[in-house]
Amino acid sequence: MERLGTGIGWRPEIADAVERMPGIDWVEAVAENVCPGHLPESLERLRARGVTVVPHGVSLGLGGADRPDEDRLTALAERVEALGSPLVTEHIAFVRAGGALTASPRLEAGHLLPVPRTRDALDVLCENVRIAQESLPVPLAVENIAALISWPGEEMTEGQFLYELADRTGVRLLIDVANLHTNHVNRGEDPGKALAELPLEAIAYVHVAGGFERDGVWHDSHAHPVPRPVLDILTDLASRVSPPGVLLERDENFPEPAELERELGAIRRALETGAVERVKTQLLEAGSAATRRAEAGPDGEPPAGAGPRDTETGAVGATRGAFDLPHPGARERVGLAQAALLSALVAGTPVPEGFDRVRVGVQARALAAKRADVVGKVAPELPVILAEDYRTAFLGYAQTHPMTGGYRYDALAFAEHLLSAGRPGDAQARRELREWWLERSGPSPRSRRPAHRLARATRRVLLRR
Repeated sequence: MERLGTGIGWRPEIADAVERMPGIDWVEAVAENVCPGHLPESLERLRARGVTVVPHGVSLGLGGADRPDEDRLTALAERVEALGSPLVTEHIAFVRAGGALTASPRLEAGHLLPVPRTRDALDVLCENVRIAQESLPVPLAVENIAALISWPGEEMTEGQFLYELADRTGVRLLIDVANLHTNHVNRGEDPGKALAELPLEAIAYVHVAGGFERDGVWHDSHAHPVPRPVLDILTDLASRVSPPGVLLERDENFPEPAELERELGAIRRALETGAVERVKTQLLEAGSAATRRAEAGPDGEPPAGAGPRDTETGAVGATRGAFDLPHPGARERVGLAQAALLSALVAGTPVPEGFDRVRVGVQARALAAKRADVVGKVAPELPVILAEDYRTAFLGYAQTHPMTGGYRYDALAFAEHLLSAGRPGDAQARRELREWWLERSGPSPRSRRPAHRLARATRRVLLRR
């Protein structure tokens, strides 16, 4: 497996700093934020210097009940080709639910949500991963995600789930040690046990990131320093295997470059500490093996009274062939369960039986807050026009208007909603919002024609005002 070394997540806000950082072997860029025909000059310069660039997808939804969207796969493949990447990564998550498979409204989460660790969900995920592998020009690695909530009735631990996924598909794993810490705090899962169950030889690289704890819940923010418990999990991982690559993620609230370099230094020290432990373990195991050989009889069997010889354990539960299809009805069952949960999170429907209602509420608020933040980034004029009213207005809108398309479409729908209600109250702000909306509410894709008809009707009303 290719050695990547030490890397950092490339973001436009820190592009200049990343170019100047010493010891950066590779970078990772969010795939959906890169246009193949117009690569950022910073990435072009890094590539010219021989720095590897890996695209990291966030929108495929490989853990969803539907098969991967062909257009999204094609777009991801184009980014791989444009960046000359040796591999591409995505997440073990679902990001949308509903639609034709469940005869229910199509909903978007705008976030990575956990899949249930059940046989049905594993079957669906395995087939989706194989479909993606066949469509992509380089190897695929998939990442374990952080979660605030647990699914009822799970049949496997995270380590077992990942082991079977890798065993049945040959997919590589992107292990996020910060997410293991998040799941330890939020779901009581032991990071050491998860590492012990993983197929370590399948690891493509490792993510390290920061977060914060509030009211007993760990939020994987990617906007705070890497805490000691996350570095300790990295050391534990490095004591078991030498990961091909390790990458520091930071998505917002960027510190000074010197602080990022100090975090990279802490990551390197954690890896070195783990490597020392790994060598010690190997030496002890070699000594034990030599002792066993010396004590063995002339025919190689243990002497009388000795315990049984150690044996290798087999793969965890690889019960079916690599190319078996999901059980009949698996996609429908997974789809209905995911649609019910997502609807409770973003549309205010009842929480499905078996879920922790308090945690679902925390997750729902986190989704709405993230949605407000991202809309404010993709349409930065809206927080300017609405000023301090932006966040309150958007969160109120989100309570009754779940996201059904991308964030840019969401921004237009939000502005349209306000204008249709005669808001904002300030006349100047309302004129500015109307002008902003009119400039951007052009023809929509064919799949959104009902919304486009509404937009045209609203447009006619607004033009008469």
